[in-house]
Amino acid sequence: MSRYESSRFVKNPQIMNQEVLKYACEKLGWNYTVKGNDLYVTGIPNVKLYGEFAMKVSGDQVTYNSYYLRNGRELVTELQNAFFPLNVEYAKKTIISSFQAKGFTLRKLYDFRPTEEVAEKFNMVGYTKIPNEKEKRYEIQFSVLSDGTVVTDSNYLPDDVNERAHSAMDDVEIKFGNKRIMTKKPEYDKFIREHRQKATGTSVQTIK
Repeated sequence: MSRYESSRFVKNPQIMNQEVLKYACEKLGWNYTVKGNDLYVTGIPNVKLYGEFAMKVSGDQVTYNSYYLRNGRELVTELQNAFFPLNVEYAKKTIISSFQAKGFTLRKLYDFRPTEEVAEKFNMVGYTKIPNEKEKRYEIQFSVLSDGTVVTDSNYLPDDVNERAHSAMDDVEIKFGNKRIMTKKPEYDKFIREHRQKATGTSVQTIK
């Protein structure tokens, strides 16, 4: 996370944090059991598992039951689609808990309506303690797509808010098992130029 940036998190399907997974299962009414260091997902509404488990998580490593795999790798369509709601809840819980741990608060967007592409949208709010910042309140927007992919959007963030956001994003990367893809917005280059000018006390002149 940085100033004037959009980020994209694509979850690694082979990585799951067990505590976040438990929350997501309970939210969706999925059944799971824990045996030692392993968590088994044993019940999914409207999906027949015939006494088998759908997935097992050992530590944070996911194993999908080979009974539901094609060629040992690809989930059959029915089970793959069933996992989309779980991925959405997993992503939402991961973002909110990671940012709350860094002092951010959740702001719900009550006018948001889910679409076929975007399942969830909300903002995380951070406050700066830098005295010379005119604004004290800053927001980062998160969109959770229907497959659990997370897209973020931010504008200007003061140094202290930006630092906490970076730290929260690092935690999200661990729970997602993938690095985020960051795209700088056009405003970023302007901000960097102005920031450097203030730091050096110089100004940019146009040579004709």
